[in-house]
Amino acid sequence: MDKIKAAEKFIKLLEIVEKLRGADGCPWDREQTNETLIPYLLEETYEVIESIDSKDWATLNEELGDVLLHIVLQSQIAREDKKFNIIDSIDNINQKLIRRHPHVFGDNQAKTPFESKQNWESIKHVEKNRKSRLDGVPESLPALARAYRLAQKASYAGFDFKNIDDVWKKFYEEIDELKEAFKLKNHDNIKEEIGDVLFSLVNLSRFLDLSAEDILRKTNKKFINRFQFIEKELASNGGKIEESNLQEMEEIWGKSKKEVK
Repeated sequence: MDKIKAAEKFIKLLEIVEKLRGADGCPWDREQTNETLIPYLLEETYEVIESIDSKDWATLNEELGDVLLHIVLQSQIAREDKKFNIIDSIDNINQKLIRRHPHVFGDNQAKTPFESKQNWESIKHVEKNRKSRLDGVPESLPALARAYRLAQKASYAGFDFKNIDDVWKKFYEEIDELKEAFKLKNHDNIKEEIGDVLFSLVNLSRFLDLSAEDILRKTNKKFINRFQFIEKELASNGGKIEESNLQEMEEIWGKSKKEVK
């Protein structure tokens, strides 16, 4: 990669954003704050995720630029408010990457990805002066993603199953407890056991090095595509879904498995 050219392009972006925020700039850009930009940053982030899911590299190229714009906008506003600037952010991440990779930039050893991440988590725990190894997982994360990170952080601290058979055993144990709660018609206990089942399933995905959040997002998309196939199939024959029956819809659903990818 031409690093000089990349630096020139980045400087150009900084200059454009600075002009947009200037006195003769864009009224919309000038009125934005760190807080008002949050919804747009989230939207752009999810668009990045969707482009990766669909392997649309041209769109990913564009969406990464949009995310970079938000990073520069956020830092420009912070600079105007005399909080920090983009140089501080870049310097901070440079130092952090070196500090938390002693197996690359120091004398420590890490032969596996797990050991590398374990080093990172241990160093971060000390740096942040945290009381618990589970601290630092944002409460605003989607529940599945947060469950994954909590179980992952516990694993890096040594609290984990020894093998996949133990994970399966725990999962089926939680299923049995849910069935028992349902038999007893204990509403509060049912809710608790469903939570335990979900957490154990997330833990299973983590043990297999799969993201439960990503998997469910893709399954949601698959369900939408197949259900919409049912609607289109019925409409093509002059029917409506509310006039159909379960048997007919299940037959079309089976067909959608072969035709909808």
